[in-house]
Amino acid sequence: MIGKGKSISHTGASMGYGWNQEKNTELVYKQHLVGDNPKEITDEFKIIQEQNTRTTNNTLSFVLSPTIGDGTNLSKEQLQELTCKFIAEMKLTEHQGIGFVHRDKKHNHVHVYVNRINFDGKAYKDNFIGKRSQYAAEKVAKEIGLTTAREVQAEKLNELKRIRKEIKQIHEKVMTERRPKDFDQYIKCMKQNKILVIPSINRQNQLQGFRFAYKGHNLKGSEVHRSMSGSRLAIQIGNNSKIGLLLKKGNTIKLSGKTMGISRNLATSMAKRVLKRAIKRTLDQGIGI
Repeated sequence: MIGKGKSISHTGASMGYGWNQEKNTELVYKQHLVGDNPKEITDEFKIIQEQNTRTTNNTLSFVLSPTIGDGTNLSKEQLQELTCKFIAEMKLTEHQGIGFVHRDKKHNHVHVYVNRINFDGKAYKDNFIGKRSQYAAEKVAKEIGLTTAREVQAEKLNELKRIRKEIKQIHEKVMTERRPKDFDQYIKCMKQNKILVIPSINRQNQLQGFRFAYKGHNLKGSEVHRSMSGSRLAIQIGNNSKIGLLLKKGNTIKLSGKTMGISRNLATSMAKRVLKRAIKRTLDQGIGI
């Protein structure tokens, strides 16, 4: 479960969003309030908030988001429990508050609005409210057996690691078996393996590298692996051609039937890598420099 929190001033508008019946809204938390609609609740908040006119952002807004799997299986009573535990962890039980679950999307989540001003007119300290919300949600998730934000992050990292590995394996297979001799051939071969290779073009209409779209992920070549950066990819493809990957006058290249420039950084990187290879080849032959 992920928790987010911030201080806001637009209480009425936020309350109206939280209570939006079009989002299959269910009331899961209500404390020190008697109103039955957004306007009545907002007015009750204002009565207390008038005791502290110096505080502008006088309402606390929280969003509690269980994972899709957890949220689908949680009953209204369980959502009430996690909301109450979160409020207790944030030490806000003596403040007016109301919470709604939205079930309009596959990712069920709870919106909670709490009066920042207590019954004594004192404002709740909102420093690091975002971080504190994360920690409180993490603690509650562990306590009631839900997936924590750290576990979600670890799962995402493992998924990304797997995707990067798959893209690199397909890239290596294409380079070994198909040996494309230019960018267009390479892009076509990768597309046949369900990977969309997208040229990265800057504002000067110059090629500066490539991105790889695969299974919902979109990564720069260097993010997949350093061997797939724009300059390294250009050199690998150039090695498959007897004449290499030729740059035309003004550092331009043919791509998808169009002539476009090569960014200075990409051209410089390509030149450096070609020079390093030439020096290494010379040293390997025992000639020396």
